[in-house]
Amino acid sequence: MKDYLLVGQSLFHNHKEGAMTTVGILGTGRMGVRLAEAFAKAGTHVILGSRDPQRAERIVNGLQVSGLTPGSYEQAVKAEFILPAMFLRDGMVATLQPYHRALAGKIFIDITNPFNDDYSDFILPWDTSGAEELQRQFPETRIVGAFKNVWWEVFDAPMFDGTVSDVFVVGDDQAAKQAFLNMVEPLPFRFVDAGRLANARVVERMTLLSGELGQRYGYFPRMNYRFVGEPWRPGSADRYAHLIAPTREGGAR
Repeated sequence: MKDYLLVGQSLFHNHKEGAMTTVGILGTGRMGVRLAEAFAKAGTHVILGSRDPQRAERIVNGLQVSGLTPGSYEQAVKAEFILPAMFLRDGMVATLQPYHRALAGKIFIDITNPFNDDYSDFILPWDTSGAEELQRQFPETRIVGAFKNVWWEVFDAPMFDGTVSDVFVVGDDQAAKQAFLNMVEPLPFRFVDAGRLANARVVERMTLLSGELGQRYGYFPRMNYRFVGEPWRPGSADRYAHLIAPTREGGAR
């Protein structure tokens, strides 16, 4: 599995000792606040940005976590990593447009799913994703899609029967993806390299499915995915090979 999973603790030991990474989070909803707390506890400096800096200050004072600073959106976009915790349906692109120049060259952590108002479907068609739309709108940013499959409540209790669950990470900029994985190394998740940015189409719809299943079986919003498997090589023994092999009279049936 190590060939397919980028897990911080096993593969990334090359970040500079003592270097302080800064994440600017724009938004103070359920996900924004939890991610701010998680990053800060992991040793990252976090600027929690809000349209109302007094709201951010009240939240930061309540969390009482070292390394967490309240601020405005203008202050948050100055960080090394930018993480908007808002929805496309609520005007995310329009909200970020005034900071277009400040976002250029930054690693943009996209956590959004393009939900409609009642979370029953997406506002985007099947042939795109929230991550791809953001890359089109902000082409000079380095988009890394992550935490799309993680519902807010999982951050409060990330273990499931003693097992960590997965965060699927997508992106076309491998260096940006690796920088993100270095930063999140201490977090209590397994981070899976889920490939190119376009794979966000699948990850986002997996989240739509998990939401529906969670509500059906009474788990919502306490559920997540874990990719499981074991090494396998082409040509490994197939115990039914003798049954499905082609016959002399014709091909396999």
